[in-house]
Amino acid sequence: MSRFLNVLRSWLVMVSVIAMGNTVQSFRDHSFLSEKLYTGTPEFVNGLQARTFGIWTLLSSIIRCACAIDIQNKTLYHITLWTFVLALGHFLSEAFIYKTAPLTIGVMAPLIVASEFLCHCNAHWVPVFSRDTGGSRSFPLVD
Repeated sequence: MSRFLNVLRSWLVMVSVIAMGNTVQSFRDHSFLSEKLYTGTPEFVNGLQARTFGIWTLLSSIIRCACAIDIQNKTLYHITLWTFVLALGHFLSEAFIYKTAPLTIGVMAPLIVASEFLCHCNAHWVPVFSRDTGGSRSFPLVD
């Protein structure tokens, strides 16, 4: 396995563990979200919204951890890619469209993580959105 894949696997596990911590915090105390993420309109954050955010974060964490375990699985990789696309879209829309999450460190961190994954992995993993051409190279295209 290439050095890039080993780094990617370690990074995905690290991101998954951090997300699991965020999940626990979302279930323990919903003020976590109003103090760290949705500081623009903290009155919109309630227990139901915090638990929904926690479940979404837990699901993303499980998918990313599964991808780290089976990094050669193309379908799982694509699903993992979409977890980062959705996270990026969510936090960008909350920051710039709904104005509920100003660009604090709590919002910038997930934006940076999602952007890093999308930029670096698309640069190294060429056939992300293309069909398999049946060539002699296997997914991913990394030596």
